[in-house]
Amino acid sequence: MITPHKPVGDHLREWRMRRRMSQMDLALEAEISTRHLSFLETGRAQPSREMVLHLAEQLEIPLRERNVILVAAGFAPVFPERGLDDPDLAAARRAVDVILKAHEPYPALAVDLRWNLVAANAALSLLMQGIDPELLQPPINVIRLSLHPKGLAPRIVNLEEWHTHILERLGRQVELTADPGLIALVQELRSYPTPPASDRRREDYGDVVVPLQLMVGDQLLSLFGTTTVFGTPVDITLSELTLETFFPADAASAEILRQAQAATAATA
Repeated sequence: MITPHKPVGDHLREWRMRRRMSQMDLALEAEISTRHLSFLETGRAQPSREMVLHLAEQLEIPLRERNVILVAAGFAPVFPERGLDDPDLAAARRAVDVILKAHEPYPALAVDLRWNLVAANAALSLLMQGIDPELLQPPINVIRLSLHPKGLAPRIVNLEEWHTHILERLGRQVELTADPGLIALVQELRSYPTPPASDRRREDYGDVVVPLQLMVGDQLLSLFGTTTVFGTPVDITLSELTLETFFPADAASAEILRQAQAATAATA
């Protein structure tokens, strides 16, 4: 049960302002009059179910929040939220498993909106060495693992750059979703010790991407990541699911990952 805490017009106005759109901007995008939009936002008119969904689409409001706005307008939610193990999502789960497995010997994982670990391939275990067991209690938050002083942070060679990259990415997510859990995660990360300033330059990474540079034993593992999401999802779980896949940034890192996979297979 979703309980609205404010009128539908307040929701629409807040999301419009979050998207930095004027009433005229949104009215033009939605092909309605500015007067009608003003009436909807002030409560002088009530939107239809179709109008709520139409405006939400123009504002790129997350599916979870679209349900909230629908309920505020007096309608039932239309976007389901099911676990990834639900039979209705079996095809999607198989797709996730295929991608993760096929990416080996390189690390890959699936996370939810708040960066809690949903699934991972075997190669991820190489990155998880030396982490405080407390951080590995479910739900495992991979951002916390990455930057916590008892997580990967002490082994990240370019911690200042990685810390900045993570905060910038989370900042964009907060702007897009306004999710309270993400906001709390950002606040937590800002409470961690500030990494020392780095003297590295973009040219040091080939002026392409800033990699994650992690010590694995006495070897330097250098990785860059890519992100995959489901296209046109209508289920909240799928809309919030992200696949993070890492690739070796150099030949030495590729060899480290191949050797790790061979060692794992030999002991299996």
